[in-house]
Amino acid sequence: MEKVKVGIIGCGGIANGKHLPSIKKVGRAEIVAFCDIIPERAEKAKAEYGTENSKVFTDYKELLAMEEIEAVFVLTPNRSHSFISIDAMKAGKHVMCEKPMAKTYAEAKAMVDTAKETGKILTIGYQSRYRDDSMYLKRACENGELGEIYYARAHAIRRRAVPTWGVFLNEYEQGGGPLIDIGTHALDLTLWEMNNYEPEMVVGSVYKKLGDQTETANAWGDWDREKFTVEDSAFGFVKMKNGATVYLEASWALNSLDVDEAKTSLCGTKAGADMKDGLRINTVKYNKQVIEKPDMKSGGVAFYDGASREPQVIENEVFMDAITKGTELVVKPEQACVVTQILEAIYESAKTGKPVYLN
Repeated sequence: MEKVKVGIIGCGGIANGKHLPSIKKVGRAEIVAFCDIIPERAEKAKAEYGTENSKVFTDYKELLAMEEIEAVFVLTPNRSHSFISIDAMKAGKHVMCEKPMAKTYAEAKAMVDTAKETGKILTIGYQSRYRDDSMYLKRACENGELGEIYYARAHAIRRRAVPTWGVFLNEYEQGGGPLIDIGTHALDLTLWEMNNYEPEMVVGSVYKKLGDQTETANAWGDWDREKFTVEDSAFGFVKMKNGATVYLEASWALNSLDVDEAKTSLCGTKAGADMKDGLRINTVKYNKQVIEKPDMKSGGVAFYDGASREPQVIENEVFMDAITKGTELVVKPEQACVVTQILEAIYESAKTGKPVYLN
């Protein structure tokens, strides 16, 4: 099988920690170009994941000018997700953009519109959907086992794990802190399980209560208080058009022992589910309260045959299949756009002190 020729735009942490190893493991793509504003990072990525003939750039537009490139991975800070992805699609490339889709809803909407105009594939890096527990729960939801899901909680809480590298603390580059960083995964997972993408109203609270502290016992050492320009916690209440309620909690540093990340809790008319102690489905059978705990060690379930694999590897396979076989995406850009719309509304509500009503 001829390999898909791809380019990497952004050779930092998410590239080296997730996408480059996954591309190598799946083995269906040839990386013909690497781009980073720090040339040494692009050179290092080429040495480890490229070929002798792979090109290195500091200007992403030079990479996009390479006609042989079929797809690009946009792995830059959030600020540049939208315009790089749009330029890539207009240059005839399919796009895997790392989460979140964009800083703002307007930017995300422009990405969706460009995908439709160009006919190019656009997907977003929400790999939590491909976990075994997520896929099992998705099947249960699709089969109606939970009934009507009318209340959900999206969990993204860390006790003391503020990322101190890169631009995570930079509001200009990222658009926010834990809400847009890890809250986005929890919200995407929750909306996907519910199959509900029609928000009506959002109320949000955003806090920076711990960002100025020292001796923090942070997992990656004390953060630089001068560079900490984003929130450390954010919470959102979302009312959907069908009346369902979603509560989103996101924090890098919260004085709480109830710690969960990229997880969801769902409450339906027939059953509920959470991921607090592995996947648990609670229901009533024969007039008794019952908790079911599927054994996730027994293999994969939904999208692929065979044993369980890393979510980011499945994510890459889905992208490659969409390009080479025309199969359906799992993470559709229209869905990711709604996630960005809600996150932006939480920030806006917190700023104004008022609810935000969405069309």
